[in-house]
Amino acid sequence: MKRDMELIRSILKEIEACNDHYGLERAPQIEGHTEGEIAYHMKLLLEAGLIKALVNDYEEVPEFLSINLTWTGQDFLSAAKDESIWQKAKESVLKPGAAFTFDLLVAYLKAKVAEKLGIELP
Repeated sequence: MKRDMELIRSILKEIEACNDHYGLERAPQIEGHTEGEIAYHMKLLLEAGLIKALVNDYEEVPEFLSINLTWTGQDFLSAAKDESIWQKAKESVLKPGAAFTFDLLVAYLKAKVAEKLGIELP
C-alpha cells in the first residue's frame, strides 16, 4: 500500500481535535478510507514517531487505543495545518511522480511557514 500523506494529515488532525488527556479512544474513521487503510497509516505514524498508542495486533485489522500526538507529531501538524502551504506542498513536493522523503516534506513545510511569518531560517 502506498503512503497517503493527505490521509496522514487527516488522521493527525482528528487526533489533535480530541480534548481528552488520555487521547483518542480508537482510530478515527476517515470518509473515503477503509479501516485497513487507516490502520496501515496509523502504523506508519507510530513508526515515524508522530503518534503514541496502545496497539492490539491480535485482530485481522490492528486496533489502536489511547492515541496521542507526540512532540514531533505536533510539530509536523503545526507546519502542515495551513491550507495554502499544504496545497503548495502537494503541488511541488507531493506531486505524482516526485520522489520525496518525510524529512524533505517537513523541511519544505517549515520553510514555507517561516516565510509566511517573515522569519529567516538558518
